[in-house]
Amino acid sequence: MITAELVRELREKTGAGMMDCKKVLTETDGDMEKAAELLRERGIAKAAKKSGRVAAEGLVATYVTSDRKVGSIVEVNAETDFVAKNDEFVNFVNDVAQIVAEKNPADVESLLETSYKETGKTVKEILTEKIATIGENMTIRRFERFESTGLVESYIHGAGKIAVLVDFAKGETELAKDVCMQIAAAKPEYLNREAVPQDRVEKEMEILKAQAMNEGKPAEIAEKMVQGRIGKFYGEICLLDQEFVKDPSIKVGDLIKNKGAEMVRYARFEKGEGIEKKEENFAEEVMKQLQ
Repeated sequence: MITAELVRELREKTGAGMMDCKKVLTETDGDMEKAAELLRERGIAKAAKKSGRVAAEGLVATYVTSDRKVGSIVEVNAETDFVAKNDEFVNFVNDVAQIVAEKNPADVESLLETSYKETGKTVKEILTEKIATIGENMTIRRFERFESTGLVESYIHGAGKIAVLVDFAKGETELAKDVCMQIAAAKPEYLNREAVPQDRVEKEMEILKAQAMNEGKPAEIAEKMVQGRIGKFYGEICLLDQEFVKDPSIKVGDLIKNKGAEMVRYARFEKGEGIEKKEENFAEEVMKQLQ
């Protein structure tokens, strides 16, 4: 009988996951040494030991179906930027983006359990193999998937540093591409004013009013100044209020409207954004090894 204590012991010894430990213990009739060896042969123990390393590099990628009705955007992280140039890693990331578009998993956990092409293995199993063969910790961090009644378009900037996915209910490919590049360059936080949380707006208006009052303006004048200045705030954080990078004389919202188009949503992924990278001190590391 495979006890919880046996599973715990093997997990502590190899760093592999509980389910993987239980599986190999069952296969080896509870033989700890054979089970550990089996984990190493499969690359699972080796991969597990790397799982504690910070993975803040990697790639973002997109996939859009040939009819441009479904698209996906994914971020897969690794430890160093060298891996982003590794063909094996690049192909894996592109495959994951395609799987997201075609299989429509609910979340990252579901994606990991999804079958990986025609291999007979799951995405998680292939990921584990990549960690073992490439030699770095890797994680599938996030993804978005758009299914459109109109048009889905994407854009990749900086060899996988920034990726953008847009959904237009109405519109042409050229316009969608331009808007993708706008989003990549200007980094809007929201599509339009309606999407901005009210508390965020109220806080900004408080700040703008305090600025006006500090300039010596009377309260009623300060209020009017706030209404004038809040537009600049929206112009920085809302896509449709931003100046179009190709022609600053027109706003993105007006550009879309003039083209008879209608935009629904967008997603912008920047590699490693929000991940706290561990700062390595090489001298300290050498000293630790010597001690």
